[in-house]
Amino acid sequence: MMRRTLSAALCLAILTLNPAPAQAGGGGHRGDWTSWQGDTFGTRHNAAERRLTQATVAGLKLKWAFAYPRQAGTPRSQPAVVGDTVYFGSPDGHLHARDAATGAAKWDFDLSTVGQGRAQVQDGPAVARGKVFFGDTRGTFYAVDQRSGELVWTRKLDETISAVVTSSPIVHGDRVYVGVSAGENILGKDHECCTFRGHLDAMDTETGRQVWRFFTTPEPKEDGAWPNGRKRYAPSGAGVWSSPSIDPYTRTLFVGTGQNYTGSAGHYDSVLALNLDTGRPRWTRRMTDVDTWRLECSLPTPEDRAYCPNLPDGTALDFDLGASPNLFRAGGRSMVGIGQKSGVFHVLDARTGKIVWQRQLSEPMPGGGLSGIQWGTSYDGEKLYVATYMARPGTLFALDPATGHLIWETPNPADGCTTGGAAEHPGICRLGHTPAVSSTPGVVWEGSMDGKMRAYSAEDGSVLWAYDTIHDVQGVNGLTGRGGAVSGGGGAVISHGMVFIQSGYFFTPYPSPHGSVFLAFGL
Repeated sequence: MMRRTLSAALCLAILTLNPAPAQAGGGGHRGDWTSWQGDTFGTRHNAAERRLTQATVAGLKLKWAFAYPRQAGTPRSQPAVVGDTVYFGSPDGHLHARDAATGAAKWDFDLSTVGQGRAQVQDGPAVARGKVFFGDTRGTFYAVDQRSGELVWTRKLDETISAVVTSSPIVHGDRVYVGVSAGENILGKDHECCTFRGHLDAMDTETGRQVWRFFTTPEPKEDGAWPNGRKRYAPSGAGVWSSPSIDPYTRTLFVGTGQNYTGSAGHYDSVLALNLDTGRPRWTRRMTDVDTWRLECSLPTPEDRAYCPNLPDGTALDFDLGASPNLFRAGGRSMVGIGQKSGVFHVLDARTGKIVWQRQLSEPMPGGGLSGIQWGTSYDGEKLYVATYMARPGTLFALDPATGHLIWETPNPADGCTTGGAAEHPGICRLGHTPAVSSTPGVVWEGSMDGKMRAYSAEDGSVLWAYDTIHDVQGVNGLTGRGGAVSGGGGAVISHGMVFIQSGYFFTPYPSPHGSVFLAFGL
């Protein structure tokens, strides 16, 4: 479904879209990576990186590591880099600021000082206007002072059980934008599923005051009962898992949404184009006819599957748009590119939402979209770089942005599970790509479920450098850590001649006597 409320003046303005990257929130140093996308257009490309090239990347070495407590769980907070400081969240409920070159501590914000219950940082922070913005697994959002780590303000974004912020914030002007989702559909049969409705919030950067909120579904209402007599509510879901992208020239925000938890209504599995100032839709485009999914849809027993009414007609798909959009200009028009867990990469006209081209890069696997495009893709001004997850094997693609023509493809190297630390766990290792793709001039960066972080040639997809993260390292914080699958939820951040990643991911749980790790590489 698509709605159009675009003025003629706005249509003309969007044609002037400048594809050159712009630092989210403004300011900073050239070459900084200040937000999850790296810039407002969602390119995940650092055009200012000059130290790491095709000629030098083979010389990358591990410079320092930060190890997490074993009991903390696995990380997924992509870092941000501003000047000489790297900012990243940890699974044990801290937001760290460390010297980017050495790992020396600058400050540490403890989430347990705010609110009740255990919290993790799963989104990537955004650094702008002298603050670091991030959310947590309790549905709480924070702004802390960039220099001291002192709390400036905090805001509870959603009171629904299991509400979570995995959407990394983006800052433009004096507002910060972030999406909210929830794990309410995986709480089990005894939960009165479901009352959560996804939303995208705009807040004042100085005070946290809500400027606008856009809900992705109508308000849920009681809708009969589940087989065990528990109340059922619908519609629900359509969470916003990923980070938005912004066209500052047309003042339009673009973001993808997830599937319904119950019912079949709202902007589920959709691309949204919202007015940056008001939150009102300029257009919306739904990419799946019907998609209603909860945990029981993937469980084997007839009793469980009675809680999945969409299963018989094949519409319990779990085909979220969990990837962030790329905004670019090609073929004389402004476009939005976004990957889906169905394995399709979609490119839409940024002015109207009409489909320009689509390319199926993997076939869906039974039980959900785990073969497809999970978190994000990259655009370097010439090519789109897209990676598939568990696609037997996951593959890295370079596509022509104007037509979707395949320029090159590189499958996850076949020896990924027979070399390095993964070779000791053949029953666990998979050849696939969990993280989002990143790029710098001439180089594409992608991590794997086999525990390797790799740099590829942007020209032909050949592997230029690889590092196996599944081995013990000594952290600068005094703990020993060990990597695993390179973490999803984000990807590599490349800034000022260094590469930063998180390693260890719960979807591919390699046995380890230690906790997961944050790794920093340099020449």
